[in-house]
Amino acid sequence: MPRYIVERAFPGGLDLPTNETGDRLCRKIVETNAEEGVTWVHSYVSLDRTHTFCVYDAPNPEAIREVARRNDLPVGGITEVSVLDPYFYLGIGQAGTPSVAKSRTRAPWLPFSYLAA
Repeated sequence: MPRYIVERAFPGGLDLPTNETGDRLCRKIVETNAEEGVTWVHSYVSLDRTHTFCVYDAPNPEAIREVARRNDLPVGGITEVSVLDPYFYLGIGQAGTPSVAKSRTRAPWLPFSYLAA
């Protein structure tokens, strides 16, 4: 399933209490999302609480927009993303030999263009 980053703006600040009220609100959001095949993975909140960057798995951006409307949440932007994991590059290459990136971590003085060849 595609993964998306959803940007939201809360000019007055995000008000999500850490009590039963907040718990009920989050459960309602998760239930509404499930009706459209959307999964809220997690969110990042700016320190001033005026912006969130939410990670979602969803069939398409339209499903995210629909559940946002039903959940009364703003949507500033939706970007389909893929994972870039630095630990992938630190693994072992084919036939049990260290990968190029693994070699680079042991010999950081070599230019990347040399290692990529």
